[in-house]
Amino acid sequence: MILENVKVDTNMNVYFDGKVTSYTITMPDNSTKTLGSMQVGEYRFNTQASEIMDMYSGNIEVKLKDAKEFVAMPTPCSFEVEANSYFDIKVNSITGYCCSYA
Repeated sequence: MILENVKVDTNMNVYFDGKVTSYTITMPDNSTKTLGSMQVGEYRFNTQASEIMDMYSGNIEVKLKDAKEFVAMPTPCSFEVEANSYFDIKVNSITGYCCSYA
């Protein structure tokens, strides 16, 4: 991924006792993304805006709001999450990600 003419907020976003971290990037069109990593564990993320999750490395399983079971997703991969929803993720090895907000 090559990002040009972006603003990076150097305040780290820290979740789940430091097991999930990211930095916010503001794009030239003022849209935002977060670029970060997840340590091994199981997490639930609530969404306000719709999100596109691009997973670049690691071993993950994802369960979207209305799904009954987790689905293994080989990386690299992407998935979309509706606004005002949530997703559960099992991180089985350290994972790199980029979250884009709609």
